Amino acid sequence: MGRSRSTSEPPAESKTCASCGREMQWRKKWAATWDQVAYCSDACRRRGVRTVDTALEDAIRELLAARAATATICPSEAARSVGGDDWRELMEPARRAARRLVTAGEVEITQRGTVVDPSTARGPIRIRRAR
Repeated sequence: MGRSRSTSEPPAESKTCASCGREMQWRKKWAATWDQVAYCSDACRRRGVRTVDTALEDAIRELLAARAATATICPSEAARSVGGDDWRELMEPARRAARRLVTAGEVEITQRGTVVDPSTARGPIRIRRAR
């Protein structure tokens, strides 16, 4: 007979937040609704995925498509492409867009040429096509 999982035990699979793209940590309060949980926090739930977020994802794809297969881009390039003169306020949304694309398997995030976990990466990052 198979042993069923208690509702207080964390599931084996992990999830990523639909808004920020970070890995979500299972919480006991989510035990009954884990399958429906899509956001890691109230802030991400309120923010969701806006039009500018999908525009940043598209900009990342376009910038990478215009470069050599091994080339990388900085999130600021996507922010400038979408935001024009107000690009600085789009830096964190551009990083979130890159994390969502990592989850989709389209890109990788690197630091100093090494692929890093997008959920924990701090500091300057580069984005490249998934290999």
